[in-house]
Amino acid sequence: MAARKVRSPLGARIVAVLGVLLALAGFGGIVAAKSFLNDLTSSIEVADVDGHGGANGRPMSGAINLLLLGLDTREGWAENTSRADTIMLLHVSASHDEAYLMSIPRDTKVDIPAWANSGYAGGRDKINAAYFFGSQQGQGWPGGAGLMKQTVEQLTGISFNGLAVIDFNGFKNVIAALGGVHLCVEHDTWSSHYIEQNGKPVYYSYDGQAQLPNSWIHKKGCRTMAAWEALDYSRQRYGLPNGDYDRQKHQRELIKAMGAKATSAGVLANPAKLSELLKAAGASLKLDTGGYDPADFLFNLKVLAAADLVTLKTNAGSFNEDPAGGEALSAGTMRMFEAARDDTLGTFLADNPEYLSP
Repeated sequence: MAARKVRSPLGARIVAVLGVLLALAGFGGIVAAKSFLNDLTSSIEVADVDGHGGANGRPMSGAINLLLLGLDTREGWAENTSRADTIMLLHVSASHDEAYLMSIPRDTKVDIPAWANSGYAGGRDKINAAYFFGSQQGQGWPGGAGLMKQTVEQLTGISFNGLAVIDFNGFKNVIAALGGVHLCVEHDTWSSHYIEQNGKPVYYSYDGQAQLPNSWIHKKGCRTMAAWEALDYSRQRYGLPNGDYDRQKHQRELIKAMGAKATSAGVLANPAKLSELLKAAGASLKLDTGGYDPADFLFNLKVLAAADLVTLKTNAGSFNEDPAGGEALSAGTMRMFEAARDDTLGTFLADNPEYLSP
């Protein structure tokens, strides 16, 4: 089904934005912002990516699973050339008091199902390519997200209640609306996207694997980062001790930092800043709501307000080589996904604490 713009009543639209913020970062206290419902406007692009039909009027019950995709887009890239380089699974327990955030490494070799709408016959490839294959022949983001959803469900056995697609460039506006976020850089990290000219960062479409003499360096230490720096730091993997696993960790840290900033008094007590934040969030997201009305679906996610967000490490945080080449998911990781499917992650982590992210 083609993507459409949801232009629901003001209240429904802003609740939708609130719900997504909750889903992405456990933005607990932001539920209090419902008092602003009649003052804000926004729109979220929504599509039914696999034709699961309507579920309007039925509240969600039991465990909730969401697929979160971050697109790698660059200036000058043609439409529908993106790959989903960030793949996160959010599991909320049936008791709605626990939430777990997991990642799938972008280079994991998997079997990608056929996707007739885009002409893709299926095959084995890096998992981030599923989005690209699904988006071809005019299928756009609904096709890309649909094939990615089917791929992850086939891989993990988890059925998703819905998904969110986030363009990293759009994420900049959300971080800017927050006034930056506080992050800690563990190691001096060179950028594959920015170079230094006269002491200032300048975007450069190099994206190579070797550091340049004038590559921008994210210096070790803790500080409040502007939007460009926070986003760029969270996207780096070259030169880091654990490569893509460090990048996954930094992206989870970014999401948690955004949640902490969004629930701070400086945001919630400032109507203008809150309005700017919610509008930026709505404009940065694309959703599949699992057949629910977008407002109903996202309002159901208010359960995350009281849930503790726990981040987990795929492959216990280290590269797991596929004997056939590339990267594979470990047996322990597959048990972690099984535990998410069966809503027993608490028990799994008690027996496998190495999968907990600090």
